[in-house]
Amino acid sequence: MDSDRLRQLLDDVAAGRVAAEHAFERLRRLPYDDLGFAKVDLHRALRAGGAEAVFCPGKAPEQVVAILRALVVEHVNVLATRADESVASAVAASGLSHVHHPLARLIVARPEPREGIGLVVVAAAGTADLPVAEEAALVAEALGNRVERVPDCGVAGLHRLLAHRGLFAEANVVIAVAGMEGALPSVVAGLVDRPVIAVPSSVGYGTSLNGLAALLAMLNSCAPGVSVVNIDNGYGAAHQASQINRLVCKAR
Repeated sequence: MDSDRLRQLLDDVAAGRVAAEHAFERLRRLPYDDLGFAKVDLHRALRAGGAEAVFCPGKAPEQVVAILRALVVEHVNVLATRADESVASAVAASGLSHVHHPLARLIVARPEPREGIGLVVVAAAGTADLPVAEEAALVAEALGNRVERVPDCGVAGLHRLLAHRGLFAEANVVIAVAGMEGALPSVVAGLVDRPVIAVPSSVGYGTSLNGLAALLAMLNSCAPGVSVVNIDNGYGAAHQASQINRLVCKAR
């Protein structure tokens, strides 16, 4: 929607010609900002609770910068995921306000700290799983959730996990990231009555098959309450966790 049409809609709402609820429904279905090489969805936050993120692989650094410029006009905490050093350098040179998180390969443009609501716990089975776990934690924080991290608590040393059982029980939702045999989510789900989002990571020796073994193990979990996202998909897990956390907080 161009500025003239948006202004007319707002005037109609102010004058009582259009109900606010009807205006909101129209805003939910507005078109995109066409950059030629990308059609930027400026109203996804209205529909889905979070602004469109930029998946960097396959895009030229200057394309990532252009998309971020379009998004930060309307949104804060705009995410660019799987950002390599060339993208990070281009964003830094552009002058956009941003924070780069190298471990998570994540850029947050127009960052704005938020007082997080509820509690999302992000558990990483091992130190090698931290890049995916940190992506999940940072995205969840950017979406306005309170996040606690539990690193290196895999089932090879179960006592390390049990030491945090009270924290898991306080959470509204748990994200569990694991490679190798992918057992962590099943164990967590067997300990607490909280939804567990399982994230298989591409960590492990040959027969882990770059995360496929963990993915299949998580899909075959015998513990109830486990949902599974794709391999290394910390971003997707964070969005699902945010939706669950916000529903719980709204219901209270």
